[in-house]
Amino acid sequence: MKPSSIFASVLALASAASAQCGGGSPHATVTGGNGWYHANNGGQNLYQGSDYRHAIQTALDSIGWGQRVAVHASGSIGAGTISISSGKIFEGCGTIDTGFRNGRGAIESINTSDVQIPYLRMTGNPYFGLRFSGTRNLYLGQVTMNLWGGLGIRFDRDGAHNYNVRMDSITVTGAGSHAVEVWNIDGLRIGQVYARDVGESGLLVQNSQNVDIDLVEGHNVAAGNGYATLRFANRNGRNPNGNYNTNVWVNRVVSRGGGRGIFCVSESGAAVIKHVDLENNGNNAVLIENCYNLSIRGGRVYGGGEVRVAARSEFPNNRDLWITMEVNNNSVRESPCGQNVNWNIWGNAGMNVC
Repeated sequence: MKPSSIFASVLALASAASAQCGGGSPHATVTGGNGWYHANNGGQNLYQGSDYRHAIQTALDSIGWGQRVAVHASGSIGAGTISISSGKIFEGCGTIDTGFRNGRGAIESINTSDVQIPYLRMTGNPYFGLRFSGTRNLYLGQVTMNLWGGLGIRFDRDGAHNYNVRMDSITVTGAGSHAVEVWNIDGLRIGQVYARDVGESGLLVQNSQNVDIDLVEGHNVAAGNGYATLRFANRNGRNPNGNYNTNVWVNRVVSRGGGRGIFCVSESGAAVIKHVDLENNGNNAVLIENCYNLSIRGGRVYGGGEVRVAARSEFPNNRDLWITMEVNNNSVRESPCGQNVNWNIWGNAGMNVC
C-alpha cells in the first residue's frame, strides 16, 4: 500500500513557511554584504561585523520554536558549520559559499525535530553541504547547490534513525560525490532530485522504508564508476520484520550519459519504479543485483550499457522481479538465473535471459 498519512505532520510544517524566501516578517534576519554583516531580531541589533557565519549562527540562536530566520546576505562561511536546533525555520535567500571541513556539514541538524529549510542556495566545496541524523519531521524545500566538489545532502550512516522527512526540489551540480545520500529514514517523501555533472549517485537511498519519490533526473552522473542516477543499496526497503513487502515508490527516473541509470544492490528492493527514460548510460542502463520484490513498470532504454540481472555469491539470489520496458540499441541479460524473474521487453534489444 502506498504510504500517505505518515507525511501529514511534515506537510503541515511546510505550509507554515512563507511563500517567498524572506517574505512576510521573519523573526530574525541577516543582511549586508561586501564583508560586513548585520544580524537583527525584532529591531534589536545582535551582531555587526565581518564574520558571515557568526552573524547567521547568532540570528539562529536568537529565535525560538516555530520562529524564522531569513538570511538575505550572501557571503562565505569558509570551513565553518552552521547548526540548526529543533523547531527552527532557516531561509537562505542569499548565496552561502562553503569550504571543506572534514567529516562535517556546512549546515547541520543533528538529533532534532521540526526543522525547516524552505529555501537554500549554496556554492563551494564542502565535505557535506547539508548533514543530518536523528531528525524527525524535517522539511527541505527549494534547495540549489552549485558545487565544485564534496557531497550535497547527507543523512549519516552511523547516526540515529530519521522519521518523516520531506524534500520538495533538490538541484545539485558539480558535486564530487553524491548529490543526495540517504541512510536510515522511515517516511521519506521527495518531489524532485536534479543532478548534473555529479561524481557519484544522483540519489542514493539506503536502509530506508516508506519512501515516495516523484522524479530523479541525472545528466552526466556517476561517469566511470559503479554508482547511478538512482541507486538503492544496503537493504533499502527491507521492512523491520525482514520481509520485502512494497514500501518504496518511484514515479519516474530520467538518466542521460554518465554511468549507470538505475542500480539496485545489496539486499534492497520492495520497490516499484513506474517509468524509466534512460539514454546512453556509460555503464549498465539498469543493474539489479541481489534484490527482492522490485518492479519496473514501463518506459524506455536507448543505447548505453546492458540491462542486467546479476548476483553476488555472498547474498541470496534475486527473486520476484518484474521488468517491463522498451529497450533499443542495447541488450538484456540475466546471469545467473534469478527466482521468479519476469521479463516483458520490446524493441530491438538482444535477449539472453532464463
